[in-house]
Formats: sequence, structure tokens, C-alpha cells
Amino acid sequence: MGMTHTQIIRDLQLKKFHPIYFLCGEETLFIDQIVKSFQEEILDESSREFGLNLLYGKDVELNQVIAMAKGFPMLGDLQIIIVKEAQDLKEWKKAELTKSLENYILNPTKTTLLVFEYRGKKLDGKLKISKVIENKTHYFHSEKIKDNKVSEWIYQYATEKGFKLSKSMSDLLAAHLGNDLSKIVNEINKLAIVFPEGTELNAHIIEDYIGISKDYNPFELQKALLEKNVIQANRIVEYYIKNPKDHALPGVIAILFSFFNRLNIYVSAENKTFASQQLKLNDYNRGDYLLAAKNYSPAKMDRIIGYLLEADKRSKGVDAGQMSYDDILLELVFKILH
Repeated sequence: MGMTHTQIIRDLQLKKFHPIYFLCGEETLFIDQIVKSFQEEILDESSREFGLNLLYGKDVELNQVIAMAKGFPMLGDLQIIIVKEAQDLKEWKKAELTKSLENYILNPTKTTLLVFEYRGKKLDGKLKISKVIENKTHYFHSEKIKDNKVSEWIYQYATEKGFKLSKSMSDLLAAHLGNDLSKIVNEINKLAIVFPEGTELNAHIIEDYIGISKDYNPFELQKALLEKNVIQANRIVEYYIKNPKDHALPGVIAILFSFFNRLNIYVSAENKTFASQQLKLNDYNRGDYLLAAKNYSPAKMDRIIGYLLEADKRSKGVDAGQMSYDDILLELVFKILH
């Protein structure tokens, strides 16, 4: 139905219910948050003992779930049935065994909230039951956040928790924690136990409490090149040359290419407003693009993309000749800056 996890949770808090929810997808954080809301925010504490039923896909059969859903609450006006890890139910791929679920979806019990937690993937779209589930239940697909959106997501989440966080620190966290949002949330929540609202999450806090060193990660090089800070860029390159195992050249080039490719779209665009809309720029990242337009011409940006593609091939042994890691990186950075 196209609703976000926050919209679903808000509706639950407002007591706006649907009889059947099917939660699936790769990003389990959002699924966990919705399920937590079902467990904690609908029934009062005295009703949960009899009205909240937690089942597990590997321990139950689908017909048992349906039979329980057709029953009536033992106490109060509502019962909640949550099938956790529903992907482990054995019946999904057998049409004759999912018929009871199909019939129930078409005629659900009004006093039951039935929730399927299908973790880590979607139900096979080729199955007949999948179409019924997508069209007739409150269906939520939790997609994995894209890599280029992780830094912004971290920034927003940390801000919601009351922290101050610079873009460079957000980029640093994204580079080292990846797009596992559960892991990111756990790390920031641990900081919330130690530090009060209003604290700025600087390099010292991140290094001491999350175990990430700020020293010259690829985003620092990216920033130095954007600002045309020759001294800082060469300092970082020197560090990379001394620590090649920690900074694989293809990975560094890939990060720079992704960044400069987006910058190139903006710098080369005649209509900057349209380009901003296409790139979905906001207050978080607009500054980088304005600075790029100031420091680099469209022609220079085109050449930079060429330099990066050439360096990428050489880093993988294509047309590299006798060039070493050091030579490729030094030449690339020099060409970008001059």
C-alpha cells in the first residue's frame, strides 16, 4: 500500500488498524520497529498476557495460525497474533496449503490483528498467494537503504536523538558501518546513554566509543579535493601510500567516481534548479554541489571523470605499464587538483 514504517506506526498509535499486516524485506530495522509497536503500544499491560500471541514460523503450521486468528480474544476487544520469522513457514510454496490463508485474508476476523514478519526478503512473486497478500493485506516491503543515502540517514537519525553531527563525521560513520541500519542505530543509541542531548559527535567521541578512526578515510580525501586543498590532499595521499592495505586503490577510486559523477551532473547542468531536483539535493548535501560549481568548470569536471576511469583501469592492471599504486594515486590527485 506504499506506506512508510513511520506512517504504519503512527496509525497504530492512533488506533487505526487493519486486520492483516504482511511485513517483509531486506531492511529488518523498520520491520522490527513496526513489530515492537504491535507488541508494546496497542494492548495495555494487563491485556498482553492473554491478548498478545507470539508464534515462530519454524515452530507452527499455517493452519494453526489461521485457527488461532479465527478465535476471539480471551480478554478485551482485540487479540494480536504475530508470526515472527514467517519466512520459515513450510507451507508457502504449496498452493493447496496456503488456501486457508487466502480464504482468511478475504474474510478476516475483525477482533484479530494478524501480523506476518517475513524477514530478509520478499515472498516469491510467482506464488499465487503472493498476489493476494500484496493486494489484500496491509503490505509493507522494507527495502535496503542505498549506499549513497546512508550518510544522510545517519545525520537525520543522530539529529533526532539530539546530537550534533557534521557531514564529514556522518560520512565517516557511513563508510565504516555500511548500510546495516540496525548496527548504526545500536551504535548511536549507545552514545545516547553516555552523552546528553546537544553533544557534538566529533572525531574523538567516534574513535573512543565506536572504534572508528577518522584518520584519512576516503571521504576526507573527497573533501580535500572538493575544496581544492592541495596540502591536505597530498597529506592524505602520503598516508594512503604508507598504508595501502587499509586503503585499496579500486575502493578509493570507486568512492571518488561516485561522488564526482554526481557533482558533474550538477556542474554541467544549465538549469541548476532542475539538476538539484534530479539529484534530490537538500540542506544536508547542497553545499558540496555549490562548492563544486565554484571550484570546477564543466570542462574540468568532464576531464576528472576521464581521469578517474583511466585510474580505475590502471588500478586493475589494465594499461598500467610499470605504474605502481603510488604512481597511479599521485597522478590522479595531481590531475584533479591542477
